[in-house]
Amino acid sequence: MTRQQLFEKIKQKESFLCVGLDSDIKKIPKHLLSAADPIFEFNKQIINATHKYAVAYKPNTAFYEAQGSKGWDSLQKTLEYIPKDIFTIADAKRADIGNTSSMYARAFFENMNFDSVTVAPYMGSDSVKPFLEFKRKWVIILAATSNPGGLDFQDVIVSDDGEKLYERVIRTSKEWGNANNTMYVVGATRPEALIGIRRIIPDHFLLIPGVGAQGGDLNAVCRYGMNKQCGLLINSSRGIIYSDSSESFASSAGKVAHKIQIEMAEILQRL
Repeated sequence: MTRQQLFEKIKQKESFLCVGLDSDIKKIPKHLLSAADPIFEFNKQIINATHKYAVAYKPNTAFYEAQGSKGWDSLQKTLEYIPKDIFTIADAKRADIGNTSSMYARAFFENMNFDSVTVAPYMGSDSVKPFLEFKRKWVIILAATSNPGGLDFQDVIVSDDGEKLYERVIRTSKEWGNANNTMYVVGATRPEALIGIRRIIPDHFLLIPGVGAQGGDLNAVCRYGMNKQCGLLINSSRGIIYSDSSESFASSAGKVAHKIQIEMAEILQRL
């Protein structure tokens, strides 16, 4: 999916919602456990209920890897079930030496056919560039994350002018790709960071986790982070998919997603 196609989908749906499919076998409704593939059945019903309001889905691969080979099967079936006009993100946080990164890229882009994958930039350019060799695919680089431990390293000052490590990561890595194939992860719990980030990368899309269950404020994120093409994918995982543990879980998820979409529609009218 190209950047323009993603923006057109945002305008069409009046939404920039990404639904995180962090599907935990221990948290899904108990009545699904008798299904042949409980995780896929859960995801299928969530997708059925939310696809009208979402422009992206983001399965966190850890929840599938934890189930062994059957988990990978659930992930592949989920990916194939997602409507083809919706952006897909493999939240895998991969990166390694060059030849290993190439294999990771082939796994998610060629074998599974995700539109994008999250990567960790700590090992530098040669660990990220192999992902950028795939046309019409996206690399989503971790920058300023929403977890408390992110402050351990990301905010360390690395220059005399006060530049923080996450700013150095963005400033350096933006030269590896461009706004048509690279996005960045910025946590919603740090909306003030978006001011400086937008000075460095005014045109890139940002994947913003942390709205909802983690306490991020949608309006603050949009105020500081939006650009002329929206430029944001706001992820909500637990707040949507675990909003109800009863047999009505999918209906409840749809209602929560719709509520978020209505808020997003109002925000988009200001563009």
